[in-house]
Amino acid sequence: MFRLTDSAHLCVEIKKSRFIATCIPIASTDDVPDALQRLRADDATHNCWAWRFGDAYRFCDDGEPGSSAGRPILAAIDGQSFDAVLAHVTRYFGGIKLGVGGLVRAYGNTVAECLRTAQKEEIVPRTVIGFSVAFADTYAIYGIITQQKLIKIDERYTEQGVFFELSVESNRANTLRQELINLTRGQIRFANASQ
Repeated sequence: MFRLTDSAHLCVEIKKSRFIATCIPIASTDDVPDALQRLRADDATHNCWAWRFGDAYRFCDDGEPGSSAGRPILAAIDGQSFDAVLAHVTRYFGGIKLGVGGLVRAYGNTVAECLRTAQKEEIVPRTVIGFSVAFADTYAIYGIITQQKLIKIDERYTEQGVFFELSVESNRANTLRQELINLTRGQIRFANASQ
């Protein structure tokens, strides 16, 4: 899976119609309404769009024949394995009808090319590991956080020591757990049995 690191734009002309694609990253589905409002061109013939965020998705044909715009935009997003993205295509009609097949190709290919050339990064699955350690082991934990460039989500002091939550790439989670056990001489207490 990939996510955009910046917005991307592409303008193409197909049989005198102009298709302007804008693809933007979204942090949550709550971002969508405001983003659609900003991207909407009131003077355009159509403002079609699709977005995906995890398992959630929506699309809109905005007056184009059913499933000839929004669904192909979503297919372009999914076809290139993007997540957390909103793709919007503004169409200015040029006087020549494209037919349903032509519209499907125009919308889908415009977004696919926009995403293909966009700045992106791979989404690496992450796991959160929660654990408690004695005060004496705290500096060793700081060292492993810095050394392995882990993301510290939480750090709380308790009567028994310090509780940490760290985010790690999922493929490194088991190795990190073992390193933490070795580092604390087995005196670590993980937050739950699955960790």
